[in-house]
Amino acid sequence: MEQEKRRPWRRWVVLVLMIAGFILGGIFVPVQPEITVAAEKLIEEPIAENFLGMGPLYLVNTMPTLAVTIVLLGIIAFFTNRSLKKSQNTDLVPRGIGNVMEAILEMLYNLTEGSAGTKWARAIFPWFATIMIYVLFANLLKLIPGFESIGVLHPAHGEGHAIAPLFGNWSSLLPAKVEEGGYILAPFFRGISVDLNFTASLAIIAVVAIQFIGFRAQGLGYLSKFFNTRRMFKVPFFGAMDFLVGLLELISEISKILSFAFRLFGNMFAGIVLVAIVAGLLGKISILPAMIMMFELFVGIIQAFVFGMLTMVFMAQATQGHGGEEHAEAHSEAAHEI
Repeated sequence: MEQEKRRPWRRWVVLVLMIAGFILGGIFVPVQPEITVAAEKLIEEPIAENFLGMGPLYLVNTMPTLAVTIVLLGIIAFFTNRSLKKSQNTDLVPRGIGNVMEAILEMLYNLTEGSAGTKWARAIFPWFATIMIYVLFANLLKLIPGFESIGVLHPAHGEGHAIAPLFGNWSSLLPAKVEEGGYILAPFFRGISVDLNFTASLAIIAVVAIQFIGFRAQGLGYLSKFFNTRRMFKVPFFGAMDFLVGLLELISEISKILSFAFRLFGNMFAGIVLVAIVAGLLGKISILPAMIMMFELFVGIIQAFVFGMLTMVFMAQATQGHGGEEHAEAHSEAAHEI
């Protein structure tokens, strides 16, 4: 049997790219980015002096990114709907983007049905799919070249970078730092997953949606999960224990907001810091920072999946009755049958 001839041309491609990155890194020396937790202001003046009574509202660089995600998802939804309608009028076989989105949504629905059951899958699926797809899109959008590297130059209050004019009002930062007269970059676009305002807002939406599903499934009886007074007067000691356990459940439910918000924010922000540190330490060697970006891609996918899955699992749990309540109902049904 003739052996297949080895063609290690891929190794040469990687080697050529490494050499090209080394040469270009010497010509266009990268600038170490400024790492800040808070989103940067694009303009110093507030766009609203007193927004909803909470103080001034500034145009920060996560707002344009938020607008871009909404517009792009709207465009994807439009072309997906167009593709599916076209397939309905022809041979019922989805193609292109319609086929891709149908496969993704079918996988997510089967996952929801397997975890939450057939009865509540239709109610939980829209929340689960929307949150997961949006977080995934937000996590991956910041990997596009130009994000967090093109923006507005602001005078530095302290140590900053020197600049070199390019054309018109455009300039580039130089690696050299100066103590006076320097500039810092406020990018036009910054990943919204590294803004605690976004992750906290999404966490609040997820937790409120969980309570909505709980009330929809159990009615006012859902409150017995947090304020369990059913055995308070029949069995005082165990009734008091049940009441305290319910209060712990209430605290746990509120703490889900912090858990959701800081898990997503912490992991995505750590990715930015890791890429910046590795790129700063290696300098001209460009292949390892590229590998770190692949790791960042993997983390973005995993975090979107974790956020969506936790929301879906908590919703499925909210549809189930309290343990004591289910036990009592089972006994009453058995007695009725007897």
